[in-house]
Amino acid sequence: MTPKTVSFHTLGCKLNYSETSSIGRLFGDAGYQEVKFDDGADICVINTCSVTDFADRKCRQIVRRALRKSPEAKVVVIGCYAQLKPKEISEIPGVDLVLGAAEKFRILEFVEQLEKAPGKGLVQAGEVKEVNVFKHAFSFGDRTRSFLKVQDGCDYSCAFCTIPMARGQSRSDTVESAVENAKKIAGMGVKEIVLTGVNIGDFGNLPTEQAGGTKGIEGVRPKKAAMFIDLITELDEVEGIDRFRISSIEPNLCTDEIIEFVAQSKRFVPHFHIPLQSGNNKQLKMMRRRYKRELYVDRVAHIKKSMPHCCIGVDAIVGFPSETEEDFLETYNFINQLEISYLHVFTYSERPNTLAAEMPNEVPMEERRRRNEMLTILSQKKRRYFYDQHIGEIRPVLFEQSKTKDMMSGFTDNYIKIEMPLDEDLINNISFVKLEQINTNAHVDATLALTETFQT
Repeated sequence: MTPKTVSFHTLGCKLNYSETSSIGRLFGDAGYQEVKFDDGADICVINTCSVTDFADRKCRQIVRRALRKSPEAKVVVIGCYAQLKPKEISEIPGVDLVLGAAEKFRILEFVEQLEKAPGKGLVQAGEVKEVNVFKHAFSFGDRTRSFLKVQDGCDYSCAFCTIPMARGQSRSDTVESAVENAKKIAGMGVKEIVLTGVNIGDFGNLPTEQAGGTKGIEGVRPKKAAMFIDLITELDEVEGIDRFRISSIEPNLCTDEIIEFVAQSKRFVPHFHIPLQSGNNKQLKMMRRRYKRELYVDRVAHIKKSMPHCCIGVDAIVGFPSETEEDFLETYNFINQLEISYLHVFTYSERPNTLAAEMPNEVPMEERRRRNEMLTILSQKKRRYFYDQHIGEIRPVLFEQSKTKDMMSGFTDNYIKIEMPLDEDLINNISFVKLEQINTNAHVDATLALTETFQT
């Protein structure tokens, strides 16, 4: 008997990719064969994101794309957008099933009973306050790197963000379980693990079921079972993984202890990604962020003092309500003066049921785009300057096959993108290279080094 086929399409963050991969393994264990999304399948699973602009339009496009290949396919939509707008998604022609945050890991239960929906799709999406368990997940498929989910949900209430409404309260894996998953990943031959979550610096909150209580997002927290520093201290001892990378950490949670640990650790690489959002204190307060720009300056300075070679990435939002030209220029100049390495720039877009959506003094979209372009150009300059500082150094690189024929690429420990001619023996291995020059792709050409001594 030919096994049923399943395909996946993932939108959004590394956390979504880790969950899609784990759901894929559930289907594999049940006898399904996973195929590429554009090859057509019996079951098509779309894992959505609420952060991406035009979520509704994007979801519709992907549903149509799935049905062009397999008109009889059963289409299942999961993820943050599915939790926030289940009824809306169920009315998209061709959608058969919509699963919320609490239901997506029970997908097989629903799929096995699913009939092709003649009209509106079936919705299984409970209240987000009922999402009080932690489901561990990690991605596998790329031999080089795995995204390991260690935390989910968020207790913060930033004015622009829908994540607490989509994923529920902050909750974490246990240290022991995360370490066990890291060992499993090592056993699969993966060399680098990226720790992912919604707010991983808030690691240590047990799910309410384990903590012995029930509460909504605004309730009182029981004492943390562990802290993020406890997690990374234990993970640093996992044999078989060459590198751990922290995906993103809030500036108010990036403590001196964490910075100093990474600076001397065996396996955690010198790379931090720290959301800023605005370099203007008035805007930070309106956004309901939990720090001022002065704290951000202190965090960057501490990192650079401990690890001068460290790569620091920054998130920034432009066009938030009431952001004047003076406010934006203050952010621009603030970032320009910081010793950071690159930016992820987001154009503010209104999200229903957020505080920001009700705020006055909307910034025209044309102006938002102009500001985005200015920060994007600044990011390119920052990255080039950071790369240029390290030309001539010898650094370790984890190589993978490039999309360019006969080439391989990889990142140094401090997140410099390297490109070299393909050598199959070096794929999925740490190699020491000398950084030669920035190339036309804005990456760095390198040559193999005869020594394993590199600058720290």
